[in-house]
Order: sequence, then structure tokens, then C-alpha cells
Amino acid sequence: MMNCLNIRPLLSEEQVPLSLLLLADPSEKAIESYIHRGYNFIADLNGEIIGVYVLIDTRPQTVELVNVAVVEEKQGHGIGKQLVLHAIETANFMGYKTIEIGTGNSSVGQLALYQKCGFRIVGVDRDFFTIHYDDPIYENGIQCRDMVRLALNLLIDVQFF
Repeated sequence: MMNCLNIRPLLSEEQVPLSLLLLADPSEKAIESYIHRGYNFIADLNGEIIGVYVLIDTRPQTVELVNVAVVEEKQGHGIGKQLVLHAIETANFMGYKTIEIGTGNSSVGQLALYQKCGFRIVGVDRDFFTIHYDDPIYENGIQCRDMVRLALNLLIDVQFF
């Protein structure tokens, strides 16, 4: 049934799917800081919004994928991977040379996904989540403290087919 999946820009008249964005980023304050300056995309399956991602300009020729989320009941079916690959293609099409992403040290599944999609670890922002988030975050029995930074060079690391 995944053949009906449509990934497209969020239309200006459509409401931002905040509850979906909160699955990937538990801070409404953080989401508010980037949602209106980013390129918002949604995954629509038979008229239902089941996924979202946001790209924001960070530096010249660089874009960051700041939020990738899939509704919980559809997780584990490859939709997140489709969203990440769509984001990479979109960034390339828009003329960016680098796409970056950051995730928590406790986000084991996300770290694996991003690396499977070609991203490579380029650094760690120590204590990012303990400094910038009011409440502690736990995933997989691990406290999320550090932001693991990954990047993909669109000129070298990507082969589109």
C-alpha cells in the first residue's frame, strides 16, 4: 500500500503538523524557532499526513535537516528512510552542496538510519540537550545529552539513480 505515499511541500494554507513534529523534537519552543524559516515537507498516505521533515538554511550552500518524524503506527516501514532520501534529493535539486543533520546520542535507530542514507558523523555538541531543553530526555534507556552531528557532501557522497 506504500505506493500511495506522496512527499510534497506543505502548502501555505495547511496547518503545520505540530503533533508530528513533536515526535522528533519534544520542545515546542525549539520547533517554533525553525518551522517558519524552513522548507516544510509532508508525507501523505491516502490523504492522511503520516510524516514530516524540515530543511533550513544554515550557511552558504548548506542546509540542515532539522526534523524528521513519522506517526508511531507507521514507523518501521521505511517511511523515515524515504523522507530522508527525499530531503537529500531536494537539497541537491535546490543547489546545496552539503546537507547536515543532528540527533541525540540516545537515538540509536536514527543514527543507524542516517548513516545508511550516506551521512557521516562530523562532530558532537556535548551537553546540547541538557543545556537547551528544560526536561531530561530518555530514549532506549539512555539519557539524551549530546547532539551527534552528521553531514553528507552532495557533490561527493551522493550518487542519484
